Amino acid sequence: MTKVITYGTYDFLHEGHIRLLERAKTLGNYLIVGVTADGFDMARGKINVGQSLMERVEAVRQTGLADKIIIEEYEGQKIDDIRKYGVDIFTVGSDWVGKFDYLNEYCKVIYLERTPGVSSTEIRSSKSELRIGLVGETVLVNKFIEECKYVNGIKVVGVLSASEKNLNEDAKKYREQVSSFEDLCAMSDAIYIASLPQLHYIHCRKALESGIHVLCESPISHKTEEFDYLSNLANQKGLILMDGIKTAYSLAFNRLILLVKGGIIGDVLSVDTTCTSLRDIGDCINIPEHIWSSINYWGPTALLPIFDIFGTDYISLQISSKPHSNNSNFDIFTKGSLIYKNGVASFKVGQGVKSEGEMIISGSKGYVYIPAPWWKTDYFEIRYENQTDNKRYFYQLDGEGIRYEIRSFLMQIEGKKSSNHITQEISKAIVSVMEQFDKNRITLL
Repeated sequence: MTKVITYGTYDFLHEGHIRLLERAKTLGNYLIVGVTADGFDMARGKINVGQSLMERVEAVRQTGLADKIIIEEYEGQKIDDIRKYGVDIFTVGSDWVGKFDYLNEYCKVIYLERTPGVSSTEIRSSKSELRIGLVGETVLVNKFIEECKYVNGIKVVGVLSASEKNLNEDAKKYREQVSSFEDLCAMSDAIYIASLPQLHYIHCRKALESGIHVLCESPISHKTEEFDYLSNLANQKGLILMDGIKTAYSLAFNRLILLVKGGIIGDVLSVDTTCTSLRDIGDCINIPEHIWSSINYWGPTALLPIFDIFGTDYISLQISSKPHSNNSNFDIFTKGSLIYKNGVASFKVGQGVKSEGEMIISGSKGYVYIPAPWWKTDYFEIRYENQTDNKRYFYQLDGEGIRYEIRSFLMQIEGKKSSNHITQEISKAIVSVMEQFDKNRITLL
């Protein structure tokens, strides 16, 4: 018996895929088809996959061409599979010529001509696109526009900005097409909100009332009452209201949370996060309320892993804050301590102060160390008393996580599950901390 193996994503299975599988089938008596897992594709920076793993596996199964279907989950698996299944021939499309020559050591390698004029990328691109409008004056608008280019199925249609000071040329071109928020809603299916924090609630409300999906930079509001209204409104209208914290959508962060919850360091006793920068605050200190101060800029990110690991039912919260000398509403440094039934957590955020931007999660068996900047991590370590047991984890991170965030937003709008989204419970807990910051913080002189 001659065994043949091939691999692919098989997204939106089309004529080209089927022809390749048919030709692969003729090379031997037994065809093994490897379908790449979502996590493996993401780790390689491939995020434009439109179907879930199970959908793609089922599509391959229905062709009737595969004698066996396996899942490709890690780099180097091809060699393991060839050895495991006693494979005689490895085959793949001709667009990969030379890429897999190293497998000749283990079996025969054959590159098959692909069907001209047919590609999954073109098929994905031909599907209806989600029109998205952007609101805001920060550099986040520039980054969002750039990252949209890497996600099929989404199209930027306009930018509403009170100022073009921080906008690049692409953003300025989109700004010229919009005269009002109502105008932006009329041309959009969804809105990305990166406006000043005091405007988040009103922008979210107007968009949802207009039947528009919302991706809003966190915090969504500074009042739990407002958040509840927006959540109920979105649910009533069947719309997505999503919290925009890019860290939540990165592969490394999600693997880290899963490992910790799985007990790799035992019972978690503390989570400590730090997010600081010495960015130029410029005119920010002259704006009276809820500006992009430290708690607004860094607070949601710093709180995210705490709520992911410990949950949102903390017993007590104490917040201490150092305001800017020219603006009491602008905190240049804030530290918060949360007490839970079985653990404690702390977060430090600052603009105008610098500290090591690491995260440490302490457990009964070991601890997790995520080096600075942990919120953009592609690497972390699990450390134990016996250092020989330590293990390092590496993951691909592209676009600071923004493209993964956009992809998750699109998936939720399409009615597909996204395992790495921020729950409404966590979003509300973040808003609650902001509310307590406004009411009960201890001000340092």
